[in-house]
Amino acid sequence: QVQLVESGGGLVQAGGSLRLSCAVSGRTFTVYPMGWFRQAPGKEQEFVAAISWSGDSTDYADSVKGRFTIARDNAKNTAYLQMDNLKPEDTAIYYCAARTSFTRLTVYPDEYNYWGQGTQVTVSS
Repeated sequence: QVQLVESGGGLVQAGGSLRLSCAVSGRTFTVYPMGWFRQAPGKEQEFVAAISWSGDSTDYADSVKGRFTIARDNAKNTAYLQMDNLKPEDTAIYYCAARTSFTRLTVYPDEYNYWGQGTQVTVSS
């Protein structure tokens, strides 16, 4: 089993920054790609970013490219999402996810095996 715990959410003004963290515990050696997703009220869950185990491959949703940066520190078993130039439309609950068994990055939530409980990000205008 793998457990994921997000932190770092909060309330920020438009144009501000936040850094989300996702701490991984349990069978951490089985985790390969990791991803971030978000869900705004009344909307479907959407892909935000993903990163390979080594960190040398990343993928971003078009809506966050150039503003968000995904990273990971395997020594600390932690993934990060640096969010800059935040916009009100970034308001959502943000979830981290881990994929085991396969190394390929994916934007599809069904292909991730473990999920955190989510952390709220609210951007005021």
